[in-house]
Amino acid sequence: MDHDGILVPAPVPPEREPGLAGRPAPRRVVAAWGLWDWGQQTFNTVVLTFVFSVYITSAVAENETVGSAALGNAQAWAGVAIALLCPVMGTFADRIGRRRQLLGISTIALAASMAAMVVVMPDPGWLGYAVWMLAFASVVSEIAGVFYNGMLLQIATPSTFGRISGMGWGLGYLGGLVALVASLFLFVLGKEPETIRYVALFSGIWTAVFCLPLLLIGPDTPPADRDAPRFSFLGAYRDIVRRIATMWREQRYLLHFFLASAVFRDGLAGVFAFAGVIAAGSFGFSQEEVIYLGIAANLVAGVSTWLFGRFDDRAGSRVLIVGGLGVIIAAGVGILLLDGTAAFWVCAMVISACVGPVQSASRALLARLTPLGLENENFGLYATTGRAVAFLSPFAFTVAIRIGGAQLWGILGIVVVLAIGLIAFLPLRVPAHAASGGDAGAVTS
Repeated sequence: MDHDGILVPAPVPPEREPGLAGRPAPRRVVAAWGLWDWGQQTFNTVVLTFVFSVYITSAVAENETVGSAALGNAQAWAGVAIALLCPVMGTFADRIGRRRQLLGISTIALAASMAAMVVVMPDPGWLGYAVWMLAFASVVSEIAGVFYNGMLLQIATPSTFGRISGMGWGLGYLGGLVALVASLFLFVLGKEPETIRYVALFSGIWTAVFCLPLLLIGPDTPPADRDAPRFSFLGAYRDIVRRIATMWREQRYLLHFFLASAVFRDGLAGVFAFAGVIAAGSFGFSQEEVIYLGIAANLVAGVSTWLFGRFDDRAGSRVLIVGGLGVIIAAGVGILLLDGTAAFWVCAMVISACVGPVQSASRALLARLTPLGLENENFGLYATTGRAVAFLSPFAFTVAIRIGGAQLWGILGIVVVLAIGLIAFLPLRVPAHAASGGDAGAVTS
C-alpha cells in the first residue's frame, strides 16, 4: 500500500521493465518506421474516408442509401473481425517472433487489397466486391498496426517514446494529406466518375513504396525455439482471458488504461467521422469545401502531433492527454454555441491541433506501460478495446440530434463521449517504472 493506504499494483519485475531495448535505434531505422505510417495512412485518408468510399456509395451503388447500408454492414463485420483477431495476432507475434515478417505479410496484403479495388466500375454489380474488399483491407490494416506499434519498444526508450510516436503519427497525417491532394488532382477534379477507381491502385502503390524501407531494415524479433509449444489459436484466447484476469489482480492500472483510452479514442474517431457531415449539413459546406476542411485538418494535426511529441517526453503523456481532451471538449462546445462559418473553422482547427497529440500520447503511454515481450499482445488488446466501444460515438451523435432537434447538436454527443473518457482516465495511477515527466504526478509507489 502507499502512504495514503491505497492498494497499489505490484511493480513489474526489473527484467521485464519497458525500455530494455537499451538505446534508440539508428536514425535510418526510426525514419523508416515513420515512413511506414506515411505510406499506410493513404488507406485511412484516401480510400476509407474521403475518396474511394464516397465513390462506392455515390457512383457504384444504385443510390447512396443502398451504398451506405452495404458499406456500413461490411465495415461492421470488419470491426468484429478486428476485435477477434488483433489480440490473438499480437499474442502470435510475441510467441513465434519474426515480427518484421508478419508486418511485411500484413502490409503487402493491405497494398494488394487496395490495388485489387481498381477493377470496381461504376455499376451496382460491383458493390458487393467493393465493400467486402474494403472490409478486408480494414482488417489487415489494423493487424499490421498491431505489429507496427509493437516496434515502438524496439526503436525508442521511455525517454523518447513521445517524440518518436509523435513523429510517426505526424508523418501519417502529412502522408495522408499529400496522397489526398495528389488523388484529387490526378483522379477526381474534372474527371469522369470511372477515373476515381484508379485512386485504389495509386493508394496500393503508395503504401507499398513508402512502407518498404521498414520491411527491409526494421527491427525484428527472434524466432521461437524449435522446442517451444505449438501455437494454438484457442489456447491463445484462453491465455488472453488469463492475462486480463492477471491484469485485474496485479496490473489494474493497465486494464484501467485500456478501458478509459478506448472511450476517449472512440470520441476522437467520432470527431473525424462526423466533421465533414456537420460541415456540410449544418454550415452549408460544398463537397470541395469539405475536402479543403479535410486537407487543413490533416495538415494542422500532422504538424502539431510532431511538435507535441517532445512535450510528451518532457511533461508526460498523461498531461498531454488530459490537456488535449479538455481543449477538444471546449472547442466542441464552442462549435455548438458560436455562430458562423468562421467560428466553425477556428474551432475545427483547434480540435485538429489536439486530436493527433492525444492519439500519439496514448500510444506512447501504453509503450511505457508495456514490458518487452508483451508489446504485440498489449497493442492487440488496445485495438480490441477500441473496437469494443466503437458504437459509442455514432450512438451518442444520433441521440444528441434527436434530443436537440438539429444535426448540429450531434457534436454534443461526441463531446459527452470525450468527457466520459476524460473522467474515466483522470483517476489512472501510473506505476513508477512507467512514469515520465509529468506522468510522475500520478505515480503509485
